[in-house]
Amino acid sequence: MTTLRRMSEEEFVQYNDFSIVAFAKEKVAAGNWTEEEALEKAKTTHAELLPEGRHTEDHFLYTILNEKGENVGSLWICKQSPDKAFIYDIRVSDDYQGQGHGKKAMILAEEEARKIGVQRIGLHVFGHNTVARKLYENLSYQTTNVVMEKDLPAKNEEYTKKNP
Repeated sequence: MTTLRRMSEEEFVQYNDFSIVAFAKEKVAAGNWTEEEALEKAKTTHAELLPEGRHTEDHFLYTILNEKGENVGSLWICKQSPDKAFIYDIRVSDDYQGQGHGKKAMILAEEEARKIGVQRIGLHVFGHNTVARKLYENLSYQTTNVVMEKDLPAKNEEYTKKNP
């Protein structure tokens, strides 16, 4: 049985440190930031989003617990408007993935969103994270935007081959 508990200060410090590094890596993997700039940009982003840490107004940070009460992950929800919340982060530790904790935490996130008075919840998922995308689709999340990119060859060889 998976449950949520509001993060303690100690859990938040650990989460924040880990989350900043993980976010930087994801932005590099997605091609949004360079490795050289990623960590500093991730730190800045987190500081702007959570200026008061776990006590930042309209931000709700949870520890995901398994049936033994062990910390298996984290969840960060923000109330963006009177009717909409946004999941900034959901993370299940590597050792606990594939055990249903992510799915259950997403369902619990919906319950928490209802408690803060919203009727809609959104999230962002990196295109390369196919496992998470499948989970969200299975939970009836709808794609609202798609951004696509392509690395261009040095010469316009691909176009020339298709259009001689």
